[in-house]
Amino acid sequence: MMPTIDAASGLSSVDRLRRMSTVPNAPCATVIAGIPATNLSLFHAIRFKVGDPTALITFAQDGGPSERLLIIRDIEMDRARRHARADSVHSPADFEPAGGLSGDRETATAQSVAQCLVSRNVTTVRADRSLPLIYAHFIEKAGIRVQCDTELGVVERRAKDSTELAALREAQHATEVVMQLACSTIARAKASADGTLLHGGAPLTSERLRAIIDVHLLEHGYDNPMSIVACGPQGADCHDHGHGVLRTSEPVIVDIFPRNRTTLYHGDMTRTVVHGKPSAELVRMHAAVVDAKKSAIAAVRAGVTGQAVHEATLAGLARHGYSAGTPSQQGVAVMAHGTGHGIGLEVHEPPLLAMKAPPLVVGDVLTVEPGLYALGLGGVRVEDMVAVTATGCENFNSLQEGLDWS
Repeated sequence: MMPTIDAASGLSSVDRLRRMSTVPNAPCATVIAGIPATNLSLFHAIRFKVGDPTALITFAQDGGPSERLLIIRDIEMDRARRHARADSVHSPADFEPAGGLSGDRETATAQSVAQCLVSRNVTTVRADRSLPLIYAHFIEKAGIRVQCDTELGVVERRAKDSTELAALREAQHATEVVMQLACSTIARAKASADGTLLHGGAPLTSERLRAIIDVHLLEHGYDNPMSIVACGPQGADCHDHGHGVLRTSEPVIVDIFPRNRTTLYHGDMTRTVVHGKPSAELVRMHAAVVDAKKSAIAAVRAGVTGQAVHEATLAGLARHGYSAGTPSQQGVAVMAHGTGHGIGLEVHEPPLLAMKAPPLVVGDVLTVEPGLYALGLGGVRVEDMVAVTATGCENFNSLQEGLDWS
């Protein structure tokens, strides 16, 4: 495998490993470990999902490509040899220390990692921010220095490859389909005399709509964290998930961010819907948010900072008389958060689109989600997903962004 280049230092991954070593010409290694089903940095490195303790050791080879050695439970070895991104696959028993391996699976894996490093005469290892403490404990117990590289794997996960981009497009398409279902369910509900929305003859609540969303996504191969369905004043808190009945003429923020159960990649999309006739202020807020999103997306391209994209959002809102802040006055709408965030194996990943955010790289996939929030009135948020290119971005969304979904 070809060594990667670190965007900040300009060094290849092999050269960075060598620089970390405290002994001249000593072998260098990195360790990423944990359970791939939950440690997504490890999953990203090996692209193999398993629910048991696993470790990937990468050895720098003098004058050649690095070597990737995977330690995994014995019953998973054949599957790993077929599917995991590794040069060799071993079980903990292949690196058993003199005192034997623990009966605890995670402890045994950590012991075997340390013994493998000892067998290669490694004196220093580099680890990412996700390394469980038990691995550091046994590596250091073996007399090997562990150094945390806080940026290890971050740029690699940001710069999505073609397989990842395809998975994200697929997830966002599935999110669009269920968003259409959710918003049209609200728009086509019946309004009772007191303004409560009815669906199937019963009150339409945030909880009922979330259940409709969840069932649809489950049937199509997606897990779904608790969606936001926040009506009226509840929407003034941008992270209020919403509860109770939905009402006519009030804004409903619908934010859905499911995960594909096979690829593990996420969709993330927000739309705002109003049943019936929205107020003039809601229409004004919505127009400002849509215009700000357009300005932000126009600013996205490789080399531009996330801060610059956020500033484009703020400038777009300012053109309509709105600014950033925390909702504090009744009826006064403000932008209460950053413009967006990276997305991939997790809903929230680097980079942010906010102040002090770093330059964007080709393959970054981002949400662009300006919003306005007013106490007593509610909120408006509209969110798309885009992939950064050298000259701009690809917008994965095609679904309409208006308030009327009838």
